[in-house]
Amino acid sequence: MTSQTSSSPTLVIHSARVVDRGTVDDDAWVRFEHGRVAARGTGDGWAPADEVVDAAAAAGPGAVLTPGFIDIHGHGGAGASFDDGVDAIRTARALHRAHGTTRAVVSLVTAPLDELARSAAAIADLMQTDADILGSHLEGPFLDPGHHGAHEPSLLREPHADDVDRLLRAGRGTIRQVTIAPELPGGIDAIRRIVAGGSAAAVGHTDADAAIAAEAFAAGASLLTHAFNAMPGIHHRAPGPVLAAAADHRVTLEAIADGVHLDPHVVKLVFDAAPGRVALITDAMAAAGSADGRYDLGAVRVVVEDGIARTVETGAIAGSTLTQDEALRRTVAAGVPLADAVRALTETPAAAVGVADEVGSLQPGMLADAVLLDGDLRIARVWTGTALRRR
Repeated sequence: MTSQTSSSPTLVIHSARVVDRGTVDDDAWVRFEHGRVAARGTGDGWAPADEVVDAAAAAGPGAVLTPGFIDIHGHGGAGASFDDGVDAIRTARALHRAHGTTRAVVSLVTAPLDELARSAAAIADLMQTDADILGSHLEGPFLDPGHHGAHEPSLLREPHADDVDRLLRAGRGTIRQVTIAPELPGGIDAIRRIVAGGSAAAVGHTDADAAIAAEAFAAGASLLTHAFNAMPGIHHRAPGPVLAAAADHRVTLEAIADGVHLDPHVVKLVFDAAPGRVALITDAMAAAGSADGRYDLGAVRVVVEDGIARTVETGAIAGSTLTQDEALRRTVAAGVPLADAVRALTETPAAAVGVADEVGSLQPGMLADAVLLDGDLRIARVWTGTALRRR
């Protein structure tokens, strides 16, 4: 597999099945100019370019071209954790970019407020030089202690207004989402504050029932953090936050299709229950693309065996070792149509964090982020376009 920036002034990729925005176009082509999509069509109507890629020759019969994948919830890879600073972020991002994730939100686990504020500020700085970074995600510290998962319970806290504001200020407008348990004292008000500050509020690591989850969504929460995991499940007399999210068309449901967090039948269920509103995330920790062994996830010790990460202290699942191309293959194998699975890696996550005007599609004007896959949905080449426009 290869990963590269779209450096040629003009690039044409032709003879591919282009899967984009819920549709599949056979024998299609896409033209990039100066890091953005300039045109697209089918057949042989494309004009000469500085570089021409025959998708069928590069990836074999059945070659598939999609927009670049977008991961709005991941913690690391290649032995490096996003919590450990700029060099670690770049190391992990290189691994995931080679697996098709052209843009990503950098997720941070629960830590002391001073440390979270420093990390959010550092990610805001990194965005000035590293175009593939979309911003940060604070997965904590405003979580339910009873559903702490791989977060250090002693560092969890209630979402006091001053603390929420401090973290949002540290990110300087680059915090894309904040996970919060809405049932905590002040939780609903904090959701309103997060949304007013320009970030998406995500319900997660929570003991909320359906009614509280619905109240959170009415207050502006628009994401469900890794659906089914670290929250009450579905019971016929207690539907819980998952069904509340599925019933609200404003809400995007994150899903981890690694065969560990969700059974394949449940993956299909989520897509059926919330069509067009599923974001396939990795929730990947440092062991993604690396060996089994001992790792740290923030303040929590983790052991990885057979590619499954669990905390040393409690045995709770501690993120994944997933990449988004593997998530695509597993989701399609679960019975989800290819176009829907690709949308969950591209258009839907882009919309969930407010960047769908520039990434997540191969429509003209969008950034030239693209993934070429073979007929078995394995990566052949990856292209990343220019930087997002500064707002």
